[in-house]
Amino acid sequence: MNQAIVINVGVFVALLLLLTQTRRRGWSLARKVLAGLALGVLFGLGLQLAYGEGSEAVRASVAWFNIVGNGYVQLLQMIVMPLVFASILSAIARLHSASSLGRISLLVIGTLLLTTLVSALVGVLVTNLFGLTAEGLMQGARETARLSAIQSNYAGKVADLNVPQLVLSFIPKNPFADLSGASPTAIISVVIFAAFLGVAALQLLKDDEEKGRRLLAGIDLLQAWVMKLVRLVMQLTPYGVLALMTKVVASSNLQDIVQLGGFVVASYLGLAIMFVVHGVLLSVFGVNPLRFFRKIWPVLTFAFTSRSSAATIPLSVEAQTRRLGVPASIAGFAASFGATIGQNGCAGLYPAMLAVMVAPTVGINPLDPMWIATLVLVVTVSSAGVAGVGGGATFAALIVLPAMGLPVTLVALLISVEPLIDMGRTALNVSGSMTAGTITSQLMGQTDKAVMHGDEEAVLAQ
Repeated sequence: MNQAIVINVGVFVALLLLLTQTRRRGWSLARKVLAGLALGVLFGLGLQLAYGEGSEAVRASVAWFNIVGNGYVQLLQMIVMPLVFASILSAIARLHSASSLGRISLLVIGTLLLTTLVSALVGVLVTNLFGLTAEGLMQGARETARLSAIQSNYAGKVADLNVPQLVLSFIPKNPFADLSGASPTAIISVVIFAAFLGVAALQLLKDDEEKGRRLLAGIDLLQAWVMKLVRLVMQLTPYGVLALMTKVVASSNLQDIVQLGGFVVASYLGLAIMFVVHGVLLSVFGVNPLRFFRKIWPVLTFAFTSRSSAATIPLSVEAQTRRLGVPASIAGFAASFGATIGQNGCAGLYPAMLAVMVAPTVGINPLDPMWIATLVLVVTVSSAGVAGVGGGATFAALIVLPAMGLPVTLVALLISVEPLIDMGRTALNVSGSMTAGTITSQLMGQTDKAVMHGDEEAVLAQ
């Protein structure tokens, strides 16, 4: 390890120690996350200015920063499946009736698919507004290698994909394999498995009240145990955000961003429009959008830096239940389904934009109303089952583009700006899932108004 790396790691450790001082001042999690975000941006910029883009010293230093950043993401991924399983199981057991289960699922999934449909339309709008096209984009050695990797990793999965097979993949056949996250639809399979166990617990309560009550007490104990684990890990959020943001800023290639600046700007305009759409939907159902976004912004910040919708599930459930007044039964469903179904950014906006850009290269008019309607329908239907981890948007694009008769080369050509845009897409995915949970709670009249309208700063992890 050379001197530059030692200095960089030393400064990083000093910043971590500085963040620990916020605990003594009694700062809320939101302020801690903001501090971590700001320190990460400043430190990342400092590394860029000191060493320049693509520096070996920066790459080696980031490998050490990843111990904190990627380590935190892996801890969250560790608790995702236990949290989903315990939350859904406990939520259904608390219903004391299976009748509400179908309505909750229908409302959550319906809201997710509706917002994805709108997101696809927004993608078409902003791409045509900016006049973006794939014509003239050059495919170099790096893009060729990327395309080859994409085709080897995804092509087999996408080629055989159809709607019946997709639906069938949701049904669990080995819950232990699903709990390990072995497939892109593992989260939904775990939700279904937990739902069946929950309904079985309710049936046992009816048939043998004594055993049923003991079982329900055990489920409540499991839920409380898992939530303690979640809050323990979430206390590390500011440190994870610091490390992840440092990596993002220090590793950014400004030249590539400038070269594809039109696509970056159009993408973030589309993302901004969709956040406004979420706000409008929330206001229609009696939720103050400004209060909503103020309460969930620490969750969006982590989603932005981690680029993983699935890893954000624990924070999403906590924010919905403890800051928005959404019952656990709805929050668990919204966070779990939102990580794989109807992702507004990765499975809605992004593939629609790529399709519009590629269409002129094969002689298709991207302004043709029938073609747009077909594209929006394909995007919405295919948005089910997109994994809530890095690469989910690529998977979605490789479903939509061939379905529309379009080549997939553009997916590789945008490799340079993919991480930058993916951060915003992930934040929008998470916002969409929490919007679905909040709207469902409002429609079912189960929102805790005291929590929703409380002005005091609630701490997510305590």
